[in-house]
Amino acid sequence: MLGKTITAAALWAAAASAATHPMRTPAPEPAAAAATTATEKVTAVTSCHLHGTADLYCMHGTTEYLMQTTPTQTTDLPASFTGCHNHEADLYCIAADGDEVLAQNEDAPAGDKDHTGDAGSNVHCHSHAGVEHCVGGDGEESQAPKCDAPKRDYNIGLRVGLLFAIMATSALGVFGPLFLQRAMGRHLSLVFTFLKQFGTGIVISTAFVHLYTHASLMFNNKCLGDLGYESVTSAIVMAGLFLSFIVEYIGHRVVLAKEKSVAALSTEEKSQSIFSAEVVTILVLEAGILFHSLLIGLTLVVAADQYFITLFVVILFHQIFEGLALGTRIATIGTNRDAHSHGQPQLYNGSAASPNTNSPSKVNGANESFATAHTALLSHQTVGLSLRKKMVLASLFAFVTPLGMAIGIGVLKSFNGNDPSTIIAIGTLDALSAGILVWVGVVEMWAGDWMVGSHGAKAELSDADGLTVGIAGFGLVGGLVVMSVLGKWA
Repeated sequence: MLGKTITAAALWAAAASAATHPMRTPAPEPAAAAATTATEKVTAVTSCHLHGTADLYCMHGTTEYLMQTTPTQTTDLPASFTGCHNHEADLYCIAADGDEVLAQNEDAPAGDKDHTGDAGSNVHCHSHAGVEHCVGGDGEESQAPKCDAPKRDYNIGLRVGLLFAIMATSALGVFGPLFLQRAMGRHLSLVFTFLKQFGTGIVISTAFVHLYTHASLMFNNKCLGDLGYESVTSAIVMAGLFLSFIVEYIGHRVVLAKEKSVAALSTEEKSQSIFSAEVVTILVLEAGILFHSLLIGLTLVVAADQYFITLFVVILFHQIFEGLALGTRIATIGTNRDAHSHGQPQLYNGSAASPNTNSPSKVNGANESFATAHTALLSHQTVGLSLRKKMVLASLFAFVTPLGMAIGIGVLKSFNGNDPSTIIAIGTLDALSAGILVWVGVVEMWAGDWMVGSHGAKAELSDADGLTVGIAGFGLVGGLVVMSVLGKWA
């Protein structure tokens, strides 16, 4: 009886205390309350409207939601979304066509938002291969990857129109040096020195900052799973380096074999020859550029509309700079030795007279015959290509990115950048292209122009005057910096 009395008294005291001190009652956390309101009680959003030209917002009460879909000029502005439901912590609503659309609560705490790289966020996002890649932020590792093909409304007309803009820009970059070289000749020697070294910087930065990085993104994609080997990207880049070496080595051996019969060729036949050691190098360079230019066109088209315009502007500049890099090398085929030899033939293995030769009189009859024969061989090797053949090489670059865009438009509705086979294909091509451009950019272009020479010629900048070296160095660093800056967005 006494125990019951004590228990009753304790209950009465607790009730009185709660009535006297209501603030002692635990209140829900503001963030939890907001999350509860945003993710559990919303069944529909209405009063949809645009902020700017691309961001669609809808209302639930006084709360505004950013709908992760981009209306285009070909679609009517939806008035509402219904059937809102949760996928874990994310709120999705159903559009009129039955698609699920992510509804992002703009008033939710930063940690509860879907990171899209908005101003003020510590997350940087960009699109590659139709997939959004974000760097920074917390808690991303715990989120399950979403590997299904995204359901988006693409502005097809805009993509088709800008395909021709990319084609025009690519053509301007690659054909410009050809026509300048033909019109001005050696009067543009310093300009071409700058453009060649600027192009060298562009090629090297493209290899490391763009292709190597993009290949790493592909092979680290969570949808691919654990590859069991962390150095896949580096291994494929090395494979690209080795393939480039093999192709150039075999090409040079074939050229040397063909040169044995050079004495039997007429001057006209020499001028019509397209196969030389220098051309082999240009073809290897162009192969690496074409591979990744095709991918650039494809990945540009499949990017979501909120990324498309920014990516398009970046790729516009990318095509101009890379076109200049390739076009300048094509334009100067066969002219490098003539411009820097000062009338003295530069032969293989130092066969011609050089500053290290004690006396020309010490060259015996056999060596004179050897030098004469190699002078004839060199004349075959330094003959430049006709403008028509150079334009054929340049045209491949001008049309390959628009071709990639056309392919992308064709597969736009079914393309899934998170599909494992797509990830492996794009990652492999990116890494191979990186290896090819590293070989050509570092070995043939950078070292070849500045120190060791190439194709039997003396390095054109090894003993150049100070002005030429300064202009060349400024161009090289400029190319490295410009393309590296563009790597922030593409």
